[in-house]
Amino acid sequence: MTIAYIMAPGRGDTDQVLARFAAALVARGLNCHGVVQINTDRGEEHPCDMDVQVLPDGAVFRISQSLGPEARGCRLDPDALECAVAEVASGFDTSADILVLNKFGKHEADGRGFRDLIGEAVSHDIPVAVAVNSMNEAAFLEFASGLAVKVAPTVEALTAWFQTLGDGAAQDAPAGDTLAL
Repeated sequence: MTIAYIMAPGRGDTDQVLARFAAALVARGLNCHGVVQINTDRGEEHPCDMDVQVLPDGAVFRISQSLGPEARGCRLDPDALECAVAEVASGFDTSADILVLNKFGKHEADGRGFRDLIGEAVSHDIPVAVAVNSMNEAAFLEFASGLAVKVAPTVEALTAWFQTLGDGAAQDAPAGDTLAL
């Protein structure tokens, strides 16, 4: 399967797994494109700030917006997300070894965000690793048209999936790598 997707129940767990996976691949010299999400805790009274970093070591975009203490809606800043999408798309080339994306979310389910870039990667036989939440899993599976496989949300499982695609460079990816962003 060309696309691996992970799901984890804990808030921010998939972000950490994808960031460590991407860091291990980059450390081995692989041409890793995409974004990883960095969450910054703001205390119990405020939700975390959400940033994405363009891989391998590009710009950081704040994709969350402050809606005030009583707000309960989605905090995604769609304009900031689209800036991150444009940045990744502008640097994307068909020599990429993998595309790693922080999430196939509502934006992608609605036909925006990183959706077209995922399609482009798959059309060039570039593997994709992405997180999906339960609210968007059905839309993701419909979009993936049988090309996706659910993988356990661990660096080890993603590494094993990547190895099945024939890239031995991922073979020695350490499971416990941490990413300092």
